[in-house]
Amino acid sequence: MDVDSILKPFQRFGVHLGLERIQQLLANLGNPHHRVPVIHVAGTNGKGSVCAYLSSVLTQAGYRVGRYTSPHLVDWTERICLNEQPISTEALQELLLQVQAAIDPKQELPTQFEVITAAAWLYFAQTEVDLAVVEVGLGGRLDATNVCDRPLVTIITSISREHWQQLGPTLADIAREKAGILKPGCPAVVGQLPAAAEVVVRSRLSQLACPAVWVEPARQLAPGWAEFVGTGLTDIPVGIQTILPNPPLLLHPFRYPLPLLGKMQLSNSAIAIAALQILQQQGWEISKDAIATGMAKTKWSGRLQWTTWRNYRLLIDGAHNPAAAQALRQYVDTLETSIIWVIGMLSTKDHADIFKALLRPTDRLYLVPVPDHSSAEPAQLATLAEEICPDLAACRTYPELITALEAAVASPEGLIVLCGSLYLVGHFLATQIKEG
Repeated sequence: MDVDSILKPFQRFGVHLGLERIQQLLANLGNPHHRVPVIHVAGTNGKGSVCAYLSSVLTQAGYRVGRYTSPHLVDWTERICLNEQPISTEALQELLLQVQAAIDPKQELPTQFEVITAAAWLYFAQTEVDLAVVEVGLGGRLDATNVCDRPLVTIITSISREHWQQLGPTLADIAREKAGILKPGCPAVVGQLPAAAEVVVRSRLSQLACPAVWVEPARQLAPGWAEFVGTGLTDIPVGIQTILPNPPLLLHPFRYPLPLLGKMQLSNSAIAIAALQILQQQGWEISKDAIATGMAKTKWSGRLQWTTWRNYRLLIDGAHNPAAAQALRQYVDTLETSIIWVIGMLSTKDHADIFKALLRPTDRLYLVPVPDHSSAEPAQLATLAEEICPDLAACRTYPELITALEAAVASPEGLIVLCGSLYLVGHFLATQIKEG
């Protein structure tokens, strides 16, 4: 059986948050997660980039590093990596069959995400990783990754309004769910949060006596270079010595290459540097050279990524929520050119707020469905977009991506930006592979 055939039957359960099923499944597998030291990363945006930085640096430092992220863009194997290399299809198939054999049909069946998450834990245990960088799938408190009770470092990158259908309608509700990955006494690194979310996270940190670093964005030095400015450990509870043998009051300034694009990477990279310095304080051997080289080598596909399609240059980015859309608009504004948007969105997203962030008068907008997912209807999106930005130079719908891209390259001059959904970006990348 191939990977899709094994996983597809579990897709019918959809998103079903809760820890009971994954805990039982992992118990049936011998609790492999208990053998894996973990850096656990949550957040609305930025968590994938932070995972990429950490995995790259720790690999460069000579450690055996697992990385688990979601969703994938083209292939399931992207989700589970060892030292920056995706798991082989054959190894993933074998792991999934092991997980499938451990499922008790008399108990509630796991979701698709729980099955692939169990496979990741099993792989990291079997390959004896030194540590794993694990990205939360959705929320935090009830996410299938939240089975580690003593993470080396817990990270919350950012909090904005997304997945409110599952996590709650307010920023405070969403913050409560994301703060659910914090564990008693375990160090936490937190990015800049909205005031309503910060109150919730600070309260939870205090309740759990977590030493916490609140990270300021790095300072841009030049294109491709940044400086971590250092920051205080703002919350140092009694007993921190059990976590950090010699707790400093300051993380040290550090200059480093910054290959990923966009202003938000000043925050994401600073969060990664802060986490690495905490690991250093715990005794992990991570040299300055390893940090600099690892940061320089970091890659993260589908996020502010330049590529070509039929010899035309274009920019691709997920931009699947308002905060990510604002970051994308901020970046394209620096390029000082007209924009031709090729956009598809899932039906569950905040379409109006994404359009408000992205669209400007004289932009051209070409709307498409997101294949094989619960897509928003392009015609309905077009109506909404014209209400929000009535001075668009064009607003058209297309039945599929390729015809929209063909129209875009035939349009008056401008930068083509494909965005709105990571699934759409993944579909584009898969199409590129097929076209060779």
